Amino acid sequence: MQHRTTVRVTASAAAVIAATLSLTACRPGDGGGAAGTPAKTPTTPTARATASSAATPAAETSRPATGGGSTHTGAPATSAPATSVPTSAGTGAPGGTPACAATAVKASAYQAADRPSGTGVGAAVIEFTNTSGKACILKGHPTVAGAGNGSPQHNRPLSVTPTGAAASVRVAPGGKAWVKLTFVQVQGEGDGYCVSGAKPVAYPTLVVGLPGAGAHQVALSDGLFAECDNKVTATAVMAVKPS
Repeated sequence: MQHRTTVRVTASAAAVIAATLSLTACRPGDGGGAAGTPAKTPTTPTARATASSAATPAAETSRPATGGGSTHTGAPATSAPATSVPTSAGTGAPGGTPACAATAVKASAYQAADRPSGTGVGAAVIEFTNTSGKACILKGHPTVAGAGNGSPQHNRPLSVTPTGAAASVRVAPGGKAWVKLTFVQVQGEGDGYCVSGAKPVAYPTLVVGLPGAGAHQVALSDGLFAECDNKVTATAVMAVKPS
């Protein structure tokens, strides 16, 4: 049903009311443009995109790209899976593996098999064990100081000559890494002597520090750290046990 209503400016009020009632009586579905049918807003690509953006949480639109990171500032990244062999260590710095904290490392010392000729200790191996439950990184050359038993704060720093390139060593939980220290050897019998003419010194313990991994007091199970000139040559941290 179609209704055509023409309202002239001069039409009477009664004619206007009659036309209005006639339009109201039309039923929905009787023809095009039926009254009562809600108009549908066309959905354009722009409208869809705007709606989608509004429904997307902010966290989704600003998610950071995944990747390795390094170490770390801010929240620590998840550490890499631990090596299955507890005593193993590998070189490299896998993304996400943090540096070893001082509390994660236990140090011990023993005389090296390969050492300069003489009557002193000559050389010692410092062994670092990862006592934490996660893999971590050790790297760099150590600092070395001679100290008495129970007095690591009162020590005498030794002049360290670094040898070898420093590389990151990943140490699994329970795994180990090593540093070798070679001293200026004491010569002769008894109290011995130093080739330089200085007096030999014997320290009950050493305080050995690693970059970022704290300082650790170590003692030999079979003697003192006897040396000359307060000098020592030190390797960087190694993944392979030295002789």
